[in-house]
Amino acid sequence: MSRKAVKSCGVLVFREQPERAFLVLRHPDRLDLPKGHLEEGESETACALRELAEETGLSEEDVRLEPGFRYSTTYYPRYRRFGGAAVEKTVVVFLGWLVTDRPVRVQEHGAFEWVPWAPPHHLGQGTLDGVLAEAERFFEAGGHRADACEPAGPPRTGP
Repeated sequence: MSRKAVKSCGVLVFREQPERAFLVLRHPDRLDLPKGHLEEGESETACALRELAEETGLSEEDVRLEPGFRYSTTYYPRYRRFGGAAVEKTVVVFLGWLVTDRPVRVQEHGAFEWVPWAPPHHLGQGTLDGVLAEAERFFEAGGHRADACEPAGPPRTGP
């Protein structure tokens, strides 16, 4: 019998003002990024942006995705909805920059926090610590170029 596989996609959102910081969502027992399960026929970026909007109120117009950054990890948690069976879970995270100063409106979580960027970060969460370490390597390699960030949504036309 083959193992059930699920995929979640999300966005590690940074802002530059008043200081470089990244967004985390607070659950009662852990921190997390805005992310959620990929729907049938949905692209990874579409899923990540949909989940960002659902969980924070930030739309794809409020965020620019960083070209060349895609973090992926796979692990084997047990899911109650699958009878407690272990599943193959893949998490894909994109890096985004807040380009519109909008308030975060948490929908599915108790609270949120902007954590100042001061690596190395060890927040005690496997996926979160992994993506933060990858973001640190990306920045050290010169990966962030604000002028090269792509709009998250479809290209706009007109004035």
